[in-house]
Amino acid sequence: MNSHPDRRTFLKMSALAAAAPSILTRAATGAASLPPIRRELFMEARPNESVLATTFYTRPKGLDLLSIHELMTRSDTVDSAHCRYSSDNGRTWAIGGDLPTFEKRPGAKLRRSLRGAIADPFTGRLVRFYNQALLPSDDPLEGFWEWVVYYCVSEDAGLTWSIDEEIVAPGAEFNSGHPLPGVFVGRNAVMIGDHACKQIILADGTFILPVIISPLGPDGRYYNPGGGYTYSDAAVLRGRWAADGRHLTWELSERVQADPALSTRGMDEPTVAPLADGRLLMVMRGSNDKKPALPGRRWIAYSSDQGRTWTKPQVWTYTSGEPFFSPAASSQLISHSSGRLFWLGNIVPQNPTGNRPRYPFVIGEVDRKTGLLDRGSVRTVDDRGPGDGELLALSTPSAREDRETGEIVLNMTRWGALSVGQQYNWTASAYLYHIPVA
Repeated sequence: MNSHPDRRTFLKMSALAAAAPSILTRAATGAASLPPIRRELFMEARPNESVLATTFYTRPKGLDLLSIHELMTRSDTVDSAHCRYSSDNGRTWAIGGDLPTFEKRPGAKLRRSLRGAIADPFTGRLVRFYNQALLPSDDPLEGFWEWVVYYCVSEDAGLTWSIDEEIVAPGAEFNSGHPLPGVFVGRNAVMIGDHACKQIILADGTFILPVIISPLGPDGRYYNPGGGYTYSDAAVLRGRWAADGRHLTWELSERVQADPALSTRGMDEPTVAPLADGRLLMVMRGSNDKKPALPGRRWIAYSSDQGRTWTKPQVWTYTSGEPFFSPAASSQLISHSSGRLFWLGNIVPQNPTGNRPRYPFVIGEVDRKTGLLDRGSVRTVDDRGPGDGELLALSTPSAREDRETGEIVLNMTRWGALSVGQQYNWTASAYLYHIPVA
């Protein structure tokens, strides 16, 4: 018989956990004068269960936070999700409700994966996003021809939701089976790749929502020209408030498409931020899955028209023009109130093999003129330490700027830390990192 506390008690216990913060070693050339990065336990996992936590401010100003916790026991599948609320910037939390992520349907399993929220500074509304799919045999890979994207709108900082609907382009041609140009449910899919694929709002009030789309082949069905585990194109959805002031209308951008001979899984998990001249920078995950002789790189593209069209993707480099190695893993751009732009992700010393290794995890500053990474600013946020298994994955980041301290606050799970050899252990707790940037 399971002796663990029930889920609600577990969440309450985890919220009150008082683990002492860890002081992490910095390995950076330009960070010697900065205070150390601190890591603290945010939510402890139960045996054989991973906790993926994210936190968001629920109002354009103030310290109200929404925390969402997804519980997982297998890859790319959320078993359940729960929320908490804080009115004091995360010092204390009140237990909220459950967010449905799984239902049995005739001939299929309905799955949802939560994908972030953003407070609109123009209207005060909170907008939340999630992926949804009906999976015939409940295989996560089926999502590449089934996923669609939903958005929810709250008028009261996330306590209740007045709108909960699928993103469908305007026009008689589009519906839930054909929600966007080139997307046909059952043949291919659109999805928000990861929690790091943050939504942003431009100065004119336009929502920019980074997404990936699985391409269609000559037979009109999902096509994987790279031969890796999956394949996708990157894009953004541009949202504007409709005339009724309640709903958002959406248009799909031009796709950013890889050369499958250079990135075997296409362009994946885009993250977007504005540069100094108003252009948008998109940083994407590439992969050398199944072709380890290829260099594992990050890729970038630029938009000069607020995300409608994009340049051909190119290898991301340091400002010196030197490329660097990066595994297939999500990453995040974050604009800071100081006017600076930061990137959080994995940089590794040698060519990775597909997804691995996903350590160390670093932060670096992006040059806002060129969109390239300043090598001298790169410093380690976390790395494999004594006692961590070799399957450790420091990935799936979700970062925000702390409105009181100006620190970058990072939610991240230390996946696989308890693994032994090649035997994967699903027990993985969620951590909170405090990263000084002054």
